Amino acid sequence: MSPESQSSSRSLYEHSTQHQHWNLSHEELQEKRAQLNGGSVQTIRSTFEADDPGSSANIQFLTPEDELILVKLYMTKIGQLCAHFRMPEVVEATACTYLRRFYLRNTVMDWHPKNVMLTTIFLATKTTNNPIPLETYVSHIPKTTPSDVLDLEFLVAQSLGFEFVVWHAHRALWGIYLDAQTLQNIPFKTLHEAYIAAVGGVRISRLTDVELIYSPSQIALACLHAVAPEIAEQWATAKGEQDVISVLPGINAIIQDEGVVPDLETVREIDKRLKICKNPEKVVGSKAYLKKQAEEEVKGREKRERKAAEIRAAEAVRDPFSDDLAVGATPTLMERSLDDDDD
Repeated sequence: MSPESQSSSRSLYEHSTQHQHWNLSHEELQEKRAQLNGGSVQTIRSTFEADDPGSSANIQFLTPEDELILVKLYMTKIGQLCAHFRMPEVVEATACTYLRRFYLRNTVMDWHPKNVMLTTIFLATKTTNNPIPLETYVSHIPKTTPSDVLDLEFLVAQSLGFEFVVWHAHRALWGIYLDAQTLQNIPFKTLHEAYIAAVGGVRISRLTDVELIYSPSQIALACLHAVAPEIAEQWATAKGEQDVISVLPGINAIIQDEGVVPDLETVREIDKRLKICKNPEKVVGSKAYLKKQAEEEVKGREKRERKAAEIRAAEAVRDPFSDDLAVGATPTLMERSLDDDDD
């Protein structure tokens, strides 16, 4: 890959929705999650209090860190399910990205990661051109029905801003691997072994926030640098990208620190608290849920009635045999045509 094509690839990425809408700093991520969590806690607390004053006093709500741990656990489940169905790696990577992005605009106290995770996989099979029949999909997942997946599909798509294309680090790594084969004095066996090891690093990176902070090519090069620094630095130098080398240790530090599967006991404790502090408006059959449904039905009915009234009004304006024939009305095209015939 020539320096010109490298520059072109970078330019394309910089114009992508991923770069424009989903790249944040570490501080911005923390602030966004804190705001989402705080807003959700306030809403849920108010809902509890409206139904039973004082009932929220002893509830231990989840923290942003608790939420992230739970989401991370279901990131690992994506890999397991995709392996079970023998799905291509692009499906797994895309589903992980969808799940992580979903929880930049939603909280686990509103939507439990289990069903969201199942929906992101199914959605990813379609957006990556690897579709699977819904019935086949759910038949292999215990206690899962088609509605468990489909009921959340629009919500997930909407939360993603309908931006389904994802630039992946594993594809960037493949490009570097192919390009590095033109470098001097690097045996192919050595390069190939480094590539295989770096792929493992890329997969671990999906458990972390690096894809929300760095570009796919930076993550890919960092993973190569972690296992073969000489090859990574030689490639970067050959491409005139020496400046990126200083960024790589920071990326690898995040991967090493955050790329750990959550402790199951910790997850169970968080999930136990989630059952108590989950938004009651999302719990089917609860008083808050039924009240919310009733309010939505009223709003929906009013909206349909307004729409019907607008349609009736528009049709009345367009009807040539209604007001247009009234005394003193401006002659219609048909009337003018008939007058011309009489002349």
